[in-house]
Amino acid sequence: MKESSPGRTGLRPGQYLVLPGRTKPYVIAHRGNRVACPENTLASFRRAVEGGADILETDLHVSSDGVFVCIHDGTLERTTDGRGPVESRTLVELKELSASCGRPEFVAERIPTLAEVAALLPPDRGLALELKSDRFLDPEIGRMLGEELAALGVLDRSVALSFSRPRLEASRRGASGLPTGWITLKEPRPLPGTELLGPYWPLLLVNPFYVALAHRRGQAVAPLDPAPGPRLWLYRLLGCDAVLTDDPERTVRQLGRPVSRR
Repeated sequence: MKESSPGRTGLRPGQYLVLPGRTKPYVIAHRGNRVACPENTLASFRRAVEGGADILETDLHVSSDGVFVCIHDGTLERTTDGRGPVESRTLVELKELSASCGRPEFVAERIPTLAEVAALLPPDRGLALELKSDRFLDPEIGRMLGEELAALGVLDRSVALSFSRPRLEASRRGASGLPTGWITLKEPRPLPGTELLGPYWPLLLVNPFYVALAHRRGQAVAPLDPAPGPRLWLYRLLGCDAVLTDDPERTVRQLGRPVSRR
């Protein structure tokens, strides 16, 4: 397996996902720890870090005044007490909403900005950003994203994800230093063009050579499987680089690793 230069982390062309000091398969916290806390909140991300997650995964939209915010849906109803499109609101308006997902003990949680999530990231952990909006078809938005990640000091350990290859291609044009990862529900072949691949997990049964073929190109593989427990043995056998999970503490324990929470 190819490694990165000493002291550097991240996804770069021609090599696998590398986080020095962390053990593969890396644990990707899907929207934080969304079992213990409301998804895509600072509480959720803190809990994931404390529980031993290697990579924080979140979803990006752009507020009407051009700020990257972390929320999955394009509308506010499911996870907040607001209504309407996320991207029709300014950051100030979004911050007025509770992002508790209806859980009263978390009523004070707000939609976080990308900067707020990056500030929680320890220096040996990574960040996976799913591009949820067609705003990311504009290379200028990709340029803004790359510049912000660089300013936050996390560009070299971040990756942009999407089901949409056009969004990824536009992001790559706008932010040449930002690696990309393609998520797919249907394609059983590891297609070139991105540094990371996220196949829906049954595709690894359809094509058991998927990971090996991806690794020949220097691509990393992280199956789309938010409840990976019953299949961790398979992902380890195939050599998957990372596993996605809604409950990172549980997955870390299933892998036989310590968590910091008491």
